[in-house]
Amino acid sequence: MTRASIGAPHKILLAAVVSASGCASTPGDTCTRDDQCASHFCKADDTCAPAADGPLGGPDGSQQQPDAPLGCAPNHDGTITRAEIPLAAGQSAKFRIATSATVDTAGALGTDGTRAWTLAAALANDSDAQVALESPSGQWWASDFPNATYATLLSSQQDLRGVFLVDDAGLHLLGIVSPTGGVTRTELTYDPPVDVLRFPLTTTSKWTSSPTVSGYASGVPGAYTESYDSKVDAVGTMATPYGTFPVMRVAVDFQQTTTVVTTHKTYAWVSECYGTIATVTSQNYETKSDFTKASEVWRLAP
Repeated sequence: MTRASIGAPHKILLAAVVSASGCASTPGDTCTRDDQCASHFCKADDTCAPAADGPLGGPDGSQQQPDAPLGCAPNHDGTITRAEIPLAAGQSAKFRIATSATVDTAGALGTDGTRAWTLAAALANDSDAQVALESPSGQWWASDFPNATYATLLSSQQDLRGVFLVDDAGLHLLGIVSPTGGVTRTELTYDPPVDVLRFPLTTTSKWTSSPTVSGYASGVPGAYTESYDSKVDAVGTMATPYGTFPVMRVAVDFQQTTTVVTTHKTYAWVSECYGTIATVTSQNYETKSDFTKASEVWRLAP
């Protein structure tokens, strides 16, 4: 399998986690406690997430309340559990996506050791996209991934889908597929699956995934290896076009080995009930932790 035929498997974390967004909503009344809000969510900027009109949409285009039917109620206890990352086929959320953009991944360090990041302003090549978690039912690849929970877009720059399983242990990438089958299909399987998130997610969470990837990329058979070194490396707040959220930041060092070795870094900012509200992926071969040149940036948008 040549490097050109592989496509964009290295975008996995970006789309997989971002598409997991759950209970997001627009700024509302002021608050200091969750029980002061109809949505049961007082955000980091001291405004209520409203009980309706959030970006969590049903498959028919209707809007669902962020606290129903999923029943997600954040408690801001420094631990993100499976119940606080509600994931299901049929969900969707809007993201503002930038490419080849300059960003600040360091943020501002507070006296308490937390950081404040912002991706609220306009960035290079911005565009909005409604990203859906697609049901496996009826998909051409469904029989090859019988345990899949959903599939979703991997990158704004390609149409490949990641196929995912979510369970009590975490969010797992099972494979990558093209929208349609046939002789030029992409159908790649990860063995073992990639742990995109592990539950519960805490300030000391750290894990590694080292899968072999095999199957077809644009109709060409082959195999290669990847590695993902993931850890929660910082906590604080992230400002997005939609609002400001309390977050844990998951840092991922990625390596893909084919006939060449490709590396990059990804940061994902994860919040209780909202899932990942922002991600930044570096350019290839980035070595700096506080990098400023991003290949792709996703953040929750109104």
